[in-house]
Amino acid sequence: MISSLKSALDTFPTVSLMSQPTPVARLERLEKACGADKRGIRIYVKRDDLGDTGGGGNKLRKLAFLLGEALATNVDTVIAMGGIQSNHARLTAAACAKLGLSCELLLADMVPVPGTDYHEGGNVLLDRIFGARMTFLPTGSDVMGIANARAAELTAQGKRAMVIPTGGSSPLGALGYASCAHEILAFEAGSGIEFNHVVVPNGSSATQAGLVAGFQIAAQRGKIVQAYSVLLDQPSTHAKTVHLVEEALALLGASGTPFDKQADVLVHGEYRGDAYGIPTQAMIDAVQLLARTEGLLLDPVYSGKAFSGLLADIATDRFSPNSNVLFIATGGTPGLFAYRSTFAAEPAAATRGDRAGKGWNGGKSAASPAEPDTGKSSGAAGGKRRARAPR
Repeated sequence: MISSLKSALDTFPTVSLMSQPTPVARLERLEKACGADKRGIRIYVKRDDLGDTGGGGNKLRKLAFLLGEALATNVDTVIAMGGIQSNHARLTAAACAKLGLSCELLLADMVPVPGTDYHEGGNVLLDRIFGARMTFLPTGSDVMGIANARAAELTAQGKRAMVIPTGGSSPLGALGYASCAHEILAFEAGSGIEFNHVVVPNGSSATQAGLVAGFQIAAQRGKIVQAYSVLLDQPSTHAKTVHLVEEALALLGASGTPFDKQADVLVHGEYRGDAYGIPTQAMIDAVQLLARTEGLLLDPVYSGKAFSGLLADIATDRFSPNSNVLFIATGGTPGLFAYRSTFAAEPAAATRGDRAGKGWNGGKSAASPAEPDTGKSSGAAGGKRRARAPR
């Protein structure tokens, strides 16, 4: 069954943008710090934050298929879109530079974060270094409409343009994570370690959708892919993910493959906070905890919030005792520099006394104790203990 997944994926043209398979490591110091060891829960990380292009990140898997198609169809200009601090935009610019393609980025003001750090630092600085043509758009812009209009202009000039949606999250882009599912299964076969849960952040949905589609084709329906929504609310994220799973399966010639839209597509919405890109105290704590126990970095928008959900769910027994949990680190660490002020000083809600005497705050934002999205996920929303970050 695993071979049938690989055979289906091998029919698509791809480009090499990262070394594969990405490594898997156990986080034993983190297990002790967050109490997972007391429940026999073993936490592993798959290092998709590593990469040979543009600083690395999960978007490279998607771009391998998207830009493979671009080269196969003689595209010379790629138009990508996202928020100002888009990781996808940065990696698209880097990949295009590597492949000799022109790259145009449409960057929309999606997050109300003021200041030079956010608007000129982090991914924006790298976009400039990689030589992308950048257009900044105000909040509420019809970015896809603008992208299509620009593609028409380029066509009229005799060029051949490809428009890539936000996050590279098309059915073709999702195949990057169907390929990752194959890697995970191969790792399990070689190591004897079977993962009960595969955990990811869900922004534009193709990462989770590709994993689900890949596991379904490989007849691994018991493999639980659990995601934490960081962009949209839980119902919208779940619906989009299900749709992408269906389209990815169809693209792989496996549209008849059965999957349970609820049991096989698990999306939790409690840890997004007030909105996309807005920091939460739980995210700050999670980023600091992993950095101070394992020397690994998470980003503040995607993996940081997802990891805060993972920690809270361990504390509230959402994960079964004696289970193996694989967290896919999706990259995005340049975004930390855009949120410099968030990490520059100890927040008032995270004083020494709070860390020592209070519990995990369950993913609530520092600004507001109320959660905007309770989602449809099972179990208690959030938790009561905060894992202490060593100092």
